[in-house]
Amino acid sequence: MKTGFKIVMLLLVTISFGQTEINESKTTESNLKVSDLSVSVTVDSAQDLESTFKIKDIKALLNESINVENMSFEIICNGDLMSNGEKSKLSYKVNGNSKDVNGFLKHIKKMRKAAIKYYKNNQ
Repeated sequence: MKTGFKIVMLLLVTISFGQTEINESKTTESNLKVSDLSVSVTVDSAQDLESTFKIKDIKALLNESINVENMSFEIICNGDLMSNGEKSKLSYKVNGNSKDVNGFLKHIKKMRKAAIKYYKNNQ
């Protein structure tokens, strides 16, 4: 009888302490804050660059990220093989914030045109 009672009590104690607490906290959109947004695109040709992203896609992304403190956008252009066996690379990067989205977008347009021009000059 004693061993049966001990087994039942041990089972009850194990079950009661084995329960997990339910956390009632909920996340709402007002609690979310994005501090940094960074986009990096690596391409091998002008065609890749033109098909990878369009300015309207970047504009839509920037419109959705209204309260971002720091934003950066980078294009990495892979070039031909050099004499040492490594690929040449050229990168463009622009930094900004959500206070001047139009200026940031203007710089991205200039970077995209410069990267396309880089590939057209190297053909």
